[in-house]
Parts: sequence; C-alpha cells; structure tokens
Amino acid sequence: MDKKVTPYKDSELGKKDQVTQMFDNISENYDGLNRVISFGIDIKWRKRVVAILTAKKPNNILDIATGTGDLAINLVETGAEKIVGLDISPGMLEVGKKKIAQKKLDQKIDMVIGDSENLPFEDNSFDAVTVAFGVRNFETLEKGLAEIHRVLAPKGTFVVLETSVPTKTPFKQGYNTYTKYMLPAIGKLFSKDKAAYSYLSESASVFPHGDAFNNILRKIGFIEVENRPQTFGVASIYVATKK
Repeated sequence: MDKKVTPYKDSELGKKDQVTQMFDNISENYDGLNRVISFGIDIKWRKRVVAILTAKKPNNILDIATGTGDLAINLVETGAEKIVGLDISPGMLEVGKKKIAQKKLDQKIDMVIGDSENLPFEDNSFDAVTVAFGVRNFETLEKGLAEIHRVLAPKGTFVVLETSVPTKTPFKQGYNTYTKYMLPAIGKLFSKDKAAYSYLSESASVFPHGDAFNNILRKIGFIEVENRPQTFGVASIYVATKK
C-alpha cells in the first residue's frame, strides 16, 4: 500500500497504536456490527478457509489478527490439536476469550496478545497460519508477511481472507457506493468510534488485492500462490505454501 491509511487522521500515534486503540474501542459491538455490514456472508467465507485447511490436516494453527476469535473457533473443525489466536488488541481478545470459554474450547484454543510484525514464536512453529481481515491493518505489510513465513513450518499452508475490490460492472460501482457511504454510516450509527468504519472502508480500498498481493507473497518467499475471489470479488481467499 503506497498510501498509508490510519484510523485517526489527527493522531500523532503510529498506525499500529491507532489500530490497537480503534479495535479496543469497537470490541464490544464488533461481532454484531460485522454480521450486519457483511450481510452475514463473512461466515461462509470463513467456512471456506476451514475447508481448505481441513484438507491439509495441520496439527497446530496460528490465527493472526484473531480479533474476537471467530476464525480460531471455526478452525477447531480442522481437527488441529492446538490453535493459537494472536491479536494486538486486548479488548478484542477479552471478547474472544469469553466466547471460547462459553464453548468450552479453552483446552483447544489459546488467545495471546502480540504483534503480527514481531511474533513471539520460534521459526517453523506452525503447520498453518491464517489471517482473516487483518493483513491490511499491518503497519508494514512485508514485515508482517515475512514474520508469518518465518514461523510457518516447511510445506506449511498460509491462508488469508481479505476484502478486495470488484473489477466488473455493476459490482464495482455498487461496492464503491456501499463502502464509501453506507458502511461508514452504519458504523457511525451503531459504534461509539466514529472513525473506525471509515478507516476499515478506506484501508480496504487501497490494499493491494489480487495479483498485486500474490506478487508480494512470492517476493517474501511463498510458493504455490493463488487467490480465489469470493462473492463477485468483494473478498478474496489467498492460499500459499512455504517451500
């Protein structure tokens, strides 16, 4: 992303600190608002990520930018023995921990606070790494991806679910109208943080999706890179392997 988008235009904090503050602010109503904004389609996208990894049969999975743990909880279906959910926002993690406790998954899922660009794990630690709607929040994208490559075991699978921008008419025009006007309006109506959903919309619009992101993954050292557009191109699932 050539253009650095941050949540709070007047803040002197770096992007990482601003993103942490933003997600802490919206953590309590994040799940419900997400369902409304995505019309619930994000649930289907996560199931497709789970299906991809189920076929790989990983023993342990790291879910980066886990937020409130939606994907980490879904990943239990892969049969993995251990899942670690990592996030920079204490507020989001607390919500996630409550959900995991309610589902009695404490022995299966660990929720830890951490920075995606400085992962607290040894090299080659995980059979699979996932990120759902989080890579566009990295302060330095390539640094975060390089850290993921480092902790992923050889022949391990990296799966990213991220928003993208449709290229075909009329989906492109409809997407632009929705994300520019309707999404921020919904966010302002239901969230105490007026800037958060404007940021999420703007950051998605400048993120290097499709082939541009594929090329960055290859530059980092990933192989067998592919992207699978979802729902008219409003999101993509990227799959890559560590050599």
